[in-house]
Amino acid sequence: MTPPLSLPLDGVVVLDFSQFLAGPSCALRLADLGARVIKVERPDGGDGARSLSMADQHFDRDTALFHTINRNKESYAADLKDPADAARVRALIGRADVLIHNFRPGIMDRLGLGFDAVTALNPRIVYAGISGYGHAGPWRNTPGQDLLVQARTGFAWLSGDAADGPVPTGLAVADMAAGAQLVQAILALLVRRGVTGRGGRVDVSLMEAAIDLQFEPLTVFLNGSGDAPRRSAVNNANIYLMAPYGIYATADGHVALAMMPVDRLGVLIGCSALAAFPADRWYADRDTIKQAIADHLVTRPSRHWLDILEPAGLWAAETLDWPALVAHDAFAAIDPVQPIVAADGATMQVTRCPIRVDGRILRSPRPAPRLGADTASIATEFQLDEEAA
Repeated sequence: MTPPLSLPLDGVVVLDFSQFLAGPSCALRLADLGARVIKVERPDGGDGARSLSMADQHFDRDTALFHTINRNKESYAADLKDPADAARVRALIGRADVLIHNFRPGIMDRLGLGFDAVTALNPRIVYAGISGYGHAGPWRNTPGQDLLVQARTGFAWLSGDAADGPVPTGLAVADMAAGAQLVQAILALLVRRGVTGRGGRVDVSLMEAAIDLQFEPLTVFLNGSGDAPRRSAVNNANIYLMAPYGIYATADGHVALAMMPVDRLGVLIGCSALAAFPADRWYADRDTIKQAIADHLVTRPSRHWLDILEPAGLWAAETLDWPALVAHDAFAAIDPVQPIVAADGATMQVTRCPIRVDGRILRSPRPAPRLGADTASIATEFQLDEEAA
């Protein structure tokens, strides 16, 4: 019989005061790694993601989106403006290892739960905050929402062709990147606490995370002429990479071409026009080169081209939509989906943790908690009324 999997964060108690995506995604990953995550939510509605629906999908009374980000957690309902509730929450903080919040700068202080107040209650706690734009500057109090951050940080100007306006990504990349950065920071402070016994504070902003995601092209810009980079007019995929880098239409779909010698590509696919461009022109003439490739590849199906390019060792791939991806053997091989199971036996498919520990996949069938479902049991377990008194 396989012994139970001992997870790296077994025994760590995390209080998640955050909502929507960035903070809860951080807490989700800590839960996947074994931490006990308790969502501290307002009684009147809780986390805003409970009612923020995507494609009008619901599961076990809340939105499918909420379950995607908050599976495997508990819910403690408390009104932080109510003195009795606030006293119980302070008692809970005294028993926790990590506190996560994503209130705007200054809000936690006004609630009596700023860093100084919390560390006075629990000097060993790791106090982790996510904001939109940090604690200084003209944007500090503006809404820290993913699309707005993409717009302000230049991120939306990286995608699309030269004639397009700014194109946002199809995912909340700033939120997810900030959540992942906060996971790293929390784990680092937990390691330091294991060595020194001292807790500490970590802060991440969506703006800094979005800037960090752009570190490759942004570094080139910072050390260049200062002129804005130029997107390709044809099949843009990276503002600083030479041809043929991009996604091209074929007779029945699309193929992606990464870095490869243009002259060798021309020989393999039978496009003699590419021989006219020496290597030192593959960036300067990239639009002309890409157009020649595009005109050539559209004449045959994707598999025809891949059967030529893949055996030759050139970096090419078919471009799949989700139905095709999910049906592919490669998707089945990594087994990236797991079910969560509601109390009534209903199931919902969600992505699993992408980390393997000691070679084992991390899964949990627990859905997100109903609002306040664990308030009474947590209060009893941690003796919050006695502690608050």
